[in-house]
Amino acid sequence: MIRVLLADDQSLVRAGFRALLDAQPDIEVVGEAADGEEAVALVRELRPDAVLMDIRMPRLDGLAATRTITGDAELGAVKVVMLTTFELDEYVFEAIRAGASGFLVKDTEPEELLRAVRAVVHGDALLSPGVTRRLIEEFAARSKGPADPHGLDELTEREREVMALVGIGLSNEEIARRLVVSPLTAKTHVSRTMVKLGARDRAQLVVRAYESGLVRPGWLG
Repeated sequence: MIRVLLADDQSLVRAGFRALLDAQPDIEVVGEAADGEEAVALVRELRPDAVLMDIRMPRLDGLAATRTITGDAELGAVKVVMLTTFELDEYVFEAIRAGASGFLVKDTEPEELLRAVRAVVHGDALLSPGVTRRLIEEFAARSKGPADPHGLDELTEREREVMALVGIGLSNEEIARRLVVSPLTAKTHVSRTMVKLGARDRAQLVVRAYESGLVRPGWLG
């Protein structure tokens, strides 16, 4: 059973998400929060598998709440998915840098929402490749941090190659086709790379790929 916490200051939005999620046999909404402070407190109390976190909330916004959650080692298993009204909301990029596993627009189709919740909990790609590429391109353009080529020394040549492909937005299946390996092998390489770099998920792996200079803007073919 996938346990989900909803954090949004609009009760109608929470009610809609709850109705959809609770109707699934493998998903359970374990709590609701109307602001960021309440969200952090409930995450510590309930330890959900995933949090659907609105970016703009009173008292403590979703971005600050996400930083608090992802910065707590005891909450390392909790995945945060940001909710936004616009696909390329400027705060989304900072949220991913802060440790969010991805983002969804609030008017996403129900099936896409369900697929995303299941995917992020299992460590798979949250976003479609097309959306991921746009996100990566925007993130790269907005990123102000200097490239840090260090920290990748422990990766094998193949793991660096896989990390670069993740960095340009390819799914495990696309990576498998590019490298002529099985999807399971591709997934294993991605998982090992994340473990070695201490990345919570693919989103952070993308950030590391750009920050290290392994991938640069303009490589999005």
